[in-house]
Amino acid sequence: MFVLNLFVSAREAFADWRRRERAYAELMALDDHSLADIGIHRSQVRDLCEGRYAPTPGAATAPARRPRKLVSPRAV
Repeated sequence: MFVLNLFVSAREAFADWRRRERAYAELMALDDHSLADIGIHRSQVRDLCEGRYAPTPGAATAPARRPRKLVSPRAV
């Protein structure tokens, strides 16, 4: 039973590693403009794929827009 658990754990670890490598390859295939559109720099891709990415406070979010009040044409 122990050997079976070892093989299952090894297979899951390998599958997880392949998943991270595939994500890394896909993100690195994007150009810098596309990466900037999703809010990351090329130097952050490896950390993002490995789960170690921690954005700096306040840097990753865009300010929210206030909804404009709609005025009916009759009120003007």
